[in-house]
Amino acid sequence: MPLASDFGTGQVFLSMLWFFLFFIWIWLLIVVFSDLFRSHDLGGWAKAFWVIGIIILPYLGVLLYLIVRGHKMAEHAQQAAAAQDAAAKAYIQQAAGTSGSTADEIQRLADLKAQGVISDAEFEAGKAKALNS
Repeated sequence: MPLASDFGTGQVFLSMLWFFLFFIWIWLLIVVFSDLFRSHDLGGWAKAFWVIGIIILPYLGVLLYLIVRGHKMAEHAQQAAAAQDAAAKAYIQQAAGTSGSTADEIQRLADLKAQGVISDAEFEAGKAKALNS
């Protein structure tokens, strides 16, 4: 029992604090790397530079990434949420059998194209499908 008597309340708090800070650090790394690799506006060499920078200087690299590319992280998250929302709405409409009129479908595709969720080729394919159905 000498170990239990030496481990006070403050040490338990500090141990928990360090554990949670470590957990937050791991989560930050996951978020930064996932944003880095799904970013279409960065080339391969820029991604390699960021990865090497984060591996060599982890704290400074992540901090710099959050400062330099933080606004892009928010844009990527908004685009992913919009794409997921559009896919969910399309699935619900298809499952319910209420796809709407052809004009509504083409307008929805135009909105998705304007937001950058779908490409020109995907827009044309969806438009052709809407016109043929």
